[in-house]
Amino acid sequence: MAGKKDVKALKKATKTCTKVNPSDVEGCALSFSRRHGNCLGCHTIKGGAQAGNIGPGLVAMKARFPDRAVLRAQIWDATVKNPNSMMPPFGKHNALSESQIDKITDYIHTL
Repeated sequence: MAGKKDVKALKKATKTCTKVNPSDVEGCALSFSRRHGNCLGCHTIKGGAQAGNIGPGLVAMKARFPDRAVLRAQIWDATVKNPNSMMPPFGKHNALSESQIDKITDYIHTL
């Protein structure tokens, strides 16, 4: 069950996601939310403020990951392909639900 801070963080992040397809708004909000996916903590995303520079920029994602399942697996646990990856294993550590990972994957795959 989401707490008040979680709901507030998602609402704030959703305001940033007004220019995406309606079906991708929740994935965008999760990606931009500092309390949830927090992709911006390490990656740059067009339209994202205070982006990190540890990970690669999230651009041309369909070209880099033609198979959506490979991108999802990377988000679920990047250490499978690269044991030295600094990316948190969001699925393996239950930091995000399967549904949240699906929504983030769908959104990031549009970038």
